Amino acid sequence: MTDPWGVVMSRVFLATLLIVNLSVGALAQRPQPTPVNPTSETPTQTQQPTRQADDDVVRISTNLVQIDAVVTDSKGRVVTDLTAEEFDILEDGKSQKITNLSFVPLVAKDVASPGPVTPLDKNAPVPPVRLRPDQVRRTMALVVDDLGLSFESTYFVREALKKFIDQQMQPNDLVAIIRTGGGIGALQQFTSDKRQLYAAVEKIKWSPQSRGGISAFAPLGADPFNSRRTDDQTVERSGSEDVDQFREDLFAVGTLGALNYVVRGLKDLPGRKSVLLLSDGLKIFNTSDPARSSRILARLRSLTDMANRASVVIYTLDARGLPVTSLTASDNTFDMSADEVEQGLNDRRASFFESQQGLIYLADQTGGFSVRNNNDLNRGIRRVIEDQKGYYLIGYRPDESTFDRVSGRRKFHRLSLKVKRAGKFNVRMRTGFYGVTDEERVPPKLTPVEKMVAALVSPFGAAGVRLRLTSLFASDPKAGPIMRSFLHIDGRDLTFTKEADGWNKVVLDTMAITFGDNGVIVDEVSRTQTIRVKGPAYERVMKDGFTYNLTVPIKKPGAYQLRTALRDGVSDRVGAASQFIEVPDIKKNRLVISGILLKGTTLQNFNKSSSGAPTEISASDDPSDEETPPGAGVALRHFARGMVMEFGYVIYNAQLNKSTGTPQVQTQVRLFHNGQQVFTGEEKAFDAANQPDLKRLAVGGAMQLGKEMEPGEYVLQIVVTDLLAKEKHRVATQWIDFEIVK
Repeated sequence: MTDPWGVVMSRVFLATLLIVNLSVGALAQRPQPTPVNPTSETPTQTQQPTRQADDDVVRISTNLVQIDAVVTDSKGRVVTDLTAEEFDILEDGKSQKITNLSFVPLVAKDVASPGPVTPLDKNAPVPPVRLRPDQVRRTMALVVDDLGLSFESTYFVREALKKFIDQQMQPNDLVAIIRTGGGIGALQQFTSDKRQLYAAVEKIKWSPQSRGGISAFAPLGADPFNSRRTDDQTVERSGSEDVDQFREDLFAVGTLGALNYVVRGLKDLPGRKSVLLLSDGLKIFNTSDPARSSRILARLRSLTDMANRASVVIYTLDARGLPVTSLTASDNTFDMSADEVEQGLNDRRASFFESQQGLIYLADQTGGFSVRNNNDLNRGIRRVIEDQKGYYLIGYRPDESTFDRVSGRRKFHRLSLKVKRAGKFNVRMRTGFYGVTDEERVPPKLTPVEKMVAALVSPFGAAGVRLRLTSLFASDPKAGPIMRSFLHIDGRDLTFTKEADGWNKVVLDTMAITFGDNGVIVDEVSRTQTIRVKGPAYERVMKDGFTYNLTVPIKKPGAYQLRTALRDGVSDRVGAASQFIEVPDIKKNRLVISGILLKGTTLQNFNKSSSGAPTEISASDDPSDEETPPGAGVALRHFARGMVMEFGYVIYNAQLNKSTGTPQVQTQVRLFHNGQQVFTGEEKAFDAANQPDLKRLAVGGAMQLGKEMEPGEYVLQIVVTDLLAKEKHRVATQWIDFEIVK
């Protein structure tokens, strides 16, 4: 297979060379071109406070029961100054003595923001900022119940989420959009990257297998469940029992299964977490079948108990808004008597309110609230956001009888909280817990394969072994679109065993799966590898780590996720990493840029290589690569100040002048730090001379990092403008992150 970057790296860095010195002074030995200083808008980086991880918001033990609660006044404002003497907490109606109480603000006033991100223009958006843990303001999982949305609601949910991303999402927010019917591959990582969130929103579509029909209510005189189409066949269903069972399966297995998965993943994250479920309702109780209602209620109680112990608050939003429950134009009342019409409308209203009760129950049990009967979905999302300002931690010492078994089973204990202060207050808290201590709830021990699979499919990752994944798009003339990936492994997290003759060995289990945006596996690799090193190579592996390279062919354009998991065979530690990547449609003949290869080198090495024959950037962080400083390869991208940063990429589908047969392309380099633009290079006309393929223009460049630049994370953005293309498709952009270290 031809490497699409091979052309780029073999042609660097003579005719297309760009040297930008981002230091205060010029380089004496390089009078041309004129050095450029960072812009005056360069933000001053302040020392960030270390946020204390509060892993135990909810505790259930023989010595302490601790829960969280939100108290608001009559105007809906969070009350923050209540004392222990002003609360009365009750377990099963019996007052308990409060042993500890504190108010926890969710946003510390002294936590710095990366700053507002303002697009420079609509065609070249600002790259997203990768937040540090101390900068995260809110972590929200938006769970779209596409297994329970009608056709009408699906449209409104999609538009509301787009508006949330555009207008309500803040620079300090980490968000995941998760579909209940999307499959494990469609679960999104928490991200501040709006591209990834937009891609998730675009895949929210109405499913013919949804519990919802075309509209919020089935028209009178029609049975929307009588015939349901799947992808390749029609499944005939008749009779209310089959319909009810079908609905129960979609709810219990699909919707509740997805919520269980999200809550389990959130369990290991610190602090108080939130989930917003957007659905057309959850019907729990069925008066005609108490046994079925009991099964669903048991599943719900298990979910809410898990959410409570994981410190997860669930909010619910009825996507139907304020529906019309009276007669509509879609109702067919032909041959129906007045009594039958009235009975049908009564059944419709009853079904509607029963489905709302499920949303209310799920939110109330976990300390959240339900937003319903409101046509403004974004207003409902805003209410949820505003609710996350802070909470009280309230603890008491339980009686020994709290954890006794009753008839061989542990009892569910109900909690309530009262405010003694004069005035009208609204209290929201978790409604109870099963009499099982946290110590008794030992999770089942997973096999090595199960641990890797769990880390691989989880939207929350695993950090037992620190991994860094970089995935880049390119298009090969013969193979077509490919995804080239570099996985850097931190050697300090591995357990090497010493062997004879000074060798050190580690056995690694590795798995990599590429998911399409619909959750379908595109490609997968699984293998066990043994690594043996000794002497200086071993010392460098332990200090600087090493890199795996992986190339995956992509059959069709779209949004993809590559997920990798690695397990140390001795310590059993598991690490996981995930990368989102968009693969454009090259066949549309529109301007496209490949991913950017980026590596660092010393000024001495750069001068040596650029003074003679063209050099080649190695796509490797291999410890034996002595030309690349430790950590400065394409996978890790940790650069020291004063280092030269070399980059390469490919421009596809530039339009050609009809008279000259050549492209008219301009390139520009931009640099961002903490979401702020700190450098903008000049727009330069690209010289296409000696390019073997004018539809694949190889571009290379370099810039020197100033010796006074602030350490931290940066983003290099490439903006390409095709002056011959139509206005809508004239600009293409790509970016890659790197870090400046001391």
